[in-house]
Formats: sequence, structure tokens, C-alpha cells
Amino acid sequence: MMSGKINKLNFKLLFTLISLALFVNSYWFDNYILIGIFFIFFCISLLGTKYGLNFINKLNLFQNIRDEGPANHLSKKNTPTMGGVFIFIPYLILLLILNIKYKDISIFLLFFCSLSFFTIGILDDYISIRKKGNTGLKSNEKFILQSLISIIFIILASQNNYINPLITISNNWEIDTNLMIFPISFITLVGLSNAVNLTDGLDGLASGCSSIVFYGVGTEILLKGQKELILYSFICFALSGLCMGFLRFNKYPAKIFMGDTGSLTIGATLGSITILTNSFFTLFIMSGIFIIEALSVIIQVSFFKITKKMFKKGKRIFLMTPIHHHFELKGIKEEKIVENFWKINTLLVVLGIVLKIIL
Repeated sequence: MMSGKINKLNFKLLFTLISLALFVNSYWFDNYILIGIFFIFFCISLLGTKYGLNFINKLNLFQNIRDEGPANHLSKKNTPTMGGVFIFIPYLILLLILNIKYKDISIFLLFFCSLSFFTIGILDDYISIRKKGNTGLKSNEKFILQSLISIIFIILASQNNYINPLITISNNWEIDTNLMIFPISFITLVGLSNAVNLTDGLDGLASGCSSIVFYGVGTEILLKGQKELILYSFICFALSGLCMGFLRFNKYPAKIFMGDTGSLTIGATLGSITILTNSFFTLFIMSGIFIIEALSVIIQVSFFKITKKMFKKGKRIFLMTPIHHHFELKGIKEEKIVENFWKINTLLVVLGIVLKIIL
């Protein structure tokens, strides 16, 4: 009972923090549309998830839990999943409206990328549910699909001059990546998509961190002072609101999971916005939690394979990866881990914004 009250308070604090930060943004940039966009899409997601839960239950779209995971996660079995639809259907409708109004190729590219990864996520979740297992698409199948979509997106963005090889660090400092911008863009899209997917292992972890990061990226875009990019800032604040509305039902103990439908698409959407707005430097700072989660898996797998070749028995650095499971097995409560990760992510967003201002 106490843990539920604590987590409810933490949700309220996170919601209040982002809301206050958006009020500051609105005042600072003299644009009160920002806070309005956040609240409108927060309400859309909140109501969509609340009433959509019954629909998910009727379709028997329930989460399967892998046996090799932490034992306490077995209680999460049969929790409704594929909740990412309540985040991304409103978002995709928004992009369609913007595309019709502005007829902007970059908005179409964003729509193409998000819809494609959204489709992969739905397919992956659906196969997993049908198989009554925790895996849907095979990892190589998923990677091939992600790679094809990313390559198409990068080629089209490059042909329309939306990819800038000069990565902006500050107003006075740029790094010329030349042709390396293409593999950097590829890693950003595919890597971040999978990183958010790996982070989505505890109640409210991925959705809370995503809301924080989308707010941060939206603010960073405003700080660029480029009028042609303001629309992307509005899109980020809409996504922050959508993730926050979903978090109301995804926080511990979760009433619904976003599934790969949500996590794969969140990462890809962050990556595509970053590429189109040249926000690489700031995003890599603000997405620190996602990156650490992915690196923990890479380090664990690599160390295990190397030690197995050397000693004929693989060794591990962490008790379990992604790293949030390591802390779980250390005896730290799930809701406490999520709370601390939210705090770290908030500090990373503040760091990214401060560096953008002072550099």
C-alpha cells in the first residue's frame, strides 16, 4: 500500500515538474502554445488509455513474461500490453494534419519513419502474444526491418537536404562529420529504437524517461532560434504529453504496458527528429539512461563471450541486464529504481539545456 502511494506521489511530482518547466518555456519564449500542446495531448493519451484498456482486455492482448527474468516479474503476466497505440495513433494523426496543412517533406519523412517502426512494434507484439512467449520477431528479422526503414529514411532525408554533416555543439562550435554523418544517423535511429526497447522493463521507466527526454529535445530545438524548426519543438511537447498521459496507467503497479509498439517507435521518433533538426549532441546527453541501458547489455554479452573463449566458461559483470534488472536482483525495489532513473534523466536534460546555453 505504501509503495503505491509513494509512486503516485512521484508521478504527480514528475507531472508537476514538467508542467512548471513548460510554463517557464512559455514565458521565456513568449509562446504559451507550448504548455497548451502538452496538456491537450496529455489529456488525449490519458483518456485514450483509460477507455482503451477495456478494448485491449476484450482482445486478450496480454503480456507474456520470460522465465529467465527476475522472479517477481511473473506477477506481471497477463497485464494488458500494446499500449503504445494510445501514444502513437494520436501522434500519427497529428503528423497527418500537419502534413496536409504545411505539405512539408520533413513531416512526411517523420510520419514514414514513426509509422514504419510502429508497424514493426505491433507485428512483434502480436506474434509474441500469439506464440504465448516473450519473443515475437526474431532479433535478426527485427534488425533487418529496422535497418531497411532507417536506410530509406536517411536516403530520402539526404536527397532533400535535411541531413547536415556539420553536427552543432553550440552556436560557435560545429564538428564536420563529412560522410560519417550517415552511419551516425543510422546508429541514432536503430540504436535508440532498441535502447528504449531495452529500457522498457520496469513499470513506468521507459514512458517516464521518454516524457522527460521529449521535453528536453523540444526545449533544445527552441534554443536553436531557428523558426523553421519550431514545429518540431511543438511535436516534441505533444509527445511528452502523450507519454505522460500513458504513464498515469503504466506507473507501478502497471495497469498496461506499452510493448514494442510503443518503445521501438519512441526511440525511432526521437532519432528521426534528432536527424532532421541536427540535435545529435544534446540528444546523446539527454538520452543517457537509454544509452546506459543498451551499453549494459552490450558489455555483458561481449564480456561473457570473451571470457567463454578464454576460460571455457562465460563470466558476467552484472547480475542481469539491462542494468535495471541488476539493481532489482541487488534487492532494490522496482519503484525506487524507476524513481532514481527519472531523477538521473531529469539531471541529464538540465545538463543538456545548460550546455546548450553556455557553450
